[in-house]
Amino acid sequence: MLPDGDPVPNDGGLPATALELLGTRPFGIYVHVPFCATRCGYCDFNTYTSAELGGDATRAAYVDSVVAEVRLARRVMGDAELPVQTVFLGGGTPTLLPAEQLGRILRVVAAEFGLAPDVEVTSEANPESVDPAYLHRLRAAGVNRLSVGMQSARQHVLAVLDRRHIPGRAESVVGWAHAAGFDSVSVDLIYGAPGESLDDWRASLDAAVAAGPEHVSAYSLIVEEGTRLARRVGHGELSAPDDDDLADKYELADDTFGAAGLAWYEVSNWARPGHECRHNFGYWRGADWWGIGPGAHSAVGGVRWWNRKHPAAYAARLAAGSSPAQGREVVGPAERRMERFLLGLRLAEGLSLAEVDACAAVPDLLAEGLLDPVAHAGGRAQLTRRGRLLADGVVRRLLD
Repeated sequence: MLPDGDPVPNDGGLPATALELLGTRPFGIYVHVPFCATRCGYCDFNTYTSAELGGDATRAAYVDSVVAEVRLARRVMGDAELPVQTVFLGGGTPTLLPAEQLGRILRVVAAEFGLAPDVEVTSEANPESVDPAYLHRLRAAGVNRLSVGMQSARQHVLAVLDRRHIPGRAESVVGWAHAAGFDSVSVDLIYGAPGESLDDWRASLDAAVAAGPEHVSAYSLIVEEGTRLARRVGHGELSAPDDDDLADKYELADDTFGAAGLAWYEVSNWARPGHECRHNFGYWRGADWWGIGPGAHSAVGGVRWWNRKHPAAYAARLAAGSSPAQGREVVGPAERRMERFLLGLRLAEGLSLAEVDACAAVPDLLAEGLLDPVAHAGGRAQLTRRGRLLADGVVRRLLD
């Protein structure tokens, strides 16, 4: 459910104060592709199967709407020099669109804004949505980073998550992507699914590492309200994730990835040096970004806004020459500080002591082993591994 927010001008225009420092922060573009072959039972993202779309919201017409919003973004941003540092094609399943159509989006972004010489262009992919030929076309289209939704190496866990691919397929995709010339390949894992044992999780970790990705994301399963998984848990058909089990699995993941040369740089992310996700760093460090697509969120110069959720309503606004934004808000100092703590402390780099030393909880957090005393002596507030397990609670205590 999106918040109401303040009204957005029909042309999408931003206050002058939001535009005055454009170019002084990194600028990225997120493109939401809201299509999925099937709906996974745990997912509450703004996605649609073909049967759910209805009306004129077809995949074929979707790229025209994306192109229209990219051009709207350029008009709103004015003449500022704003080469795009990162592009992230997310979803949904972007690779349900032809690689050439994704390439068209990138060409329009390059024509309107320009691309930084070292631009990072990521596409998410489900294992069953790509093959070697598609990946070669995707690489030729300008995508240089691939994020593969592996989730698990165990069939019964994939079944609980309603994933369609078979074990081993994701690992093959990693190899195909490297052969196609991708500079960086990431795999996504989920732990804590009902019925997943510690040995199941160990098998998934080992399979992911053996595939040879440069980056791994591992997320604990969250039972989101309104999903099919939530209904099954609520009916007692499946058990809810257990906090102690999740902690054990996180520590096993951290040990396994560390031994393989993948260092943690954010609570749920590990990478080989130089392969961290620069696009996500933009979110975590407070960069500017424009979110393209239905339900996508944007943040520029302290103003945050969000688009209409349904693809048909989104497309209709753009076809009429109007902004697809539904509402917006100006982020105040208190909220900026909260978000800086919430996001910055999740990073391995942590926060400077100048930001947190006034917080009364710091001595207790150090004594309890939640903040690293060595980093503290060096002028940084950084989470220990135990602190990572309790990151949200640490932030709440710092902000109290």
